[in-house]
Amino acid sequence: MLLQLYYYPPEDRLEFRGLSPQDVEALADFFDTLVKSGAEEFFHPHPFTRREAESKCNYAGKDLYYVLAGGKRIVGYGMLRGWDEGHEIPSLGIAIHPDFRGRGYGRLLMGNLHAAARWRGARVIRLKVERGNDPARKLYETLGYHFDVERNNEFVGLCDLVKQCEAPRS
Repeated sequence: MLLQLYYYPPEDRLEFRGLSPQDVEALADFFDTLVKSGAEEFFHPHPFTRREAESKCNYAGKDLYYVLAGGKRIVGYGMLRGWDEGHEIPSLGIAIHPDFRGRGYGRLLMGNLHAAARWRGARVIRLKVERGNDPARKLYETLGYHFDVERNNEFVGLCDLVKQCEAPRS
């Protein structure tokens, strides 16, 4: 039997990882791209500034901040927040780089965030989606989110991580 080993350089790998100080430049560039693309209309959990990128990359607390990255380029950014404030149910948020939308990376990032929330012991997860952000809402619904509440032009979705939330499709 012949065993072949392949080496893929870091720039050819796609990985899901927690933010670290080495990600500041890439995250600041990602935030800048989000602002230029108009993504703030639908996703605005915090300012998309270099200062905020530095803060998130050096964060030490209970909340979780992740990226989906191909080498040094960030494809997606995700967060699970609320634990710092003592909430039992974390709030999830994601953004996908405009060049990579529509390719399944949002679903992949969501599946990894669901796994991270389960790892932390969460049984339910919540998110908000702006009215008019139909692509995001459709994705969330296919993953098992139910939207029963509307507040301030946003729909609030909940997903039972034990029974409903679907694992990412390959």
